[in-house]
Amino acid sequence: MITLTEENYIKAIYHLGKQGTTTVSTNAVAKEMRTKASSVTDMIKKLSEKGYADYKKYQGVSLTEAGKVIAVNIVRKHRLWEVFLVEKLNFTWDEVHEVAEQLEHIKSKKLITQLDAFLGHPTHDPHGDPIPDGEGKIKTIDKIVLSDLEVGRSCICVGVIDTSQEFLKYLDKHNIALGTAFTVLHKEAFDHSMTIALGAKELVVSSVICNNLFVKYA
Repeated sequence: MITLTEENYIKAIYHLGKQGTTTVSTNAVAKEMRTKASSVTDMIKKLSEKGYADYKKYQGVSLTEAGKVIAVNIVRKHRLWEVFLVEKLNFTWDEVHEVAEQLEHIKSKKLITQLDAFLGHPTHDPHGDPIPDGEGKIKTIDKIVLSDLEVGRSCICVGVIDTSQEFLKYLDKHNIALGTAFTVLHKEAFDHSMTIALGAKELVVSSVICNNLFVKYA
């Protein structure tokens, strides 16, 4: 049996290691988990003994294939629950993450399979992140950050990098959500802010906003 804490560590290593493809330092894991490096080392050794992680002293940790399977399953459950909370229980996209963090540890495969079917097999969560299917496959879409868009180009918002409540509330305040279309009118050379057209409204967005919004060409 795998514990809730072990699952959280596996998920952290998966995200920090770019979906389990690169090695992660113990200090990075400690920062993500908000704990001491010595505690991380102890946990990683346990995960290695169970066959979920590959730890090399002074080099860092990566996930084994068995670890990646667990990580992808956790991510799948988390994102399906976020869809459920938004679409069926009327949570806003800045409220769902904390609740989904709790629900992602439910073990029942039948529940998740039926939840997926009930939701119509969604491919992306409320933040635009892809949802792994039942076989662990992830469907991605071509996207770039808003800051890379050329002046005069139109685009559609397809995701966010920053999922903090503060950022998502800012987007809500300015009526920016997944599927929102807008056009880049101007790029400021000094601070890299942008002026965008949202329908009949013009909005100046900072470089921080531009670097945290995923878009695709309209």
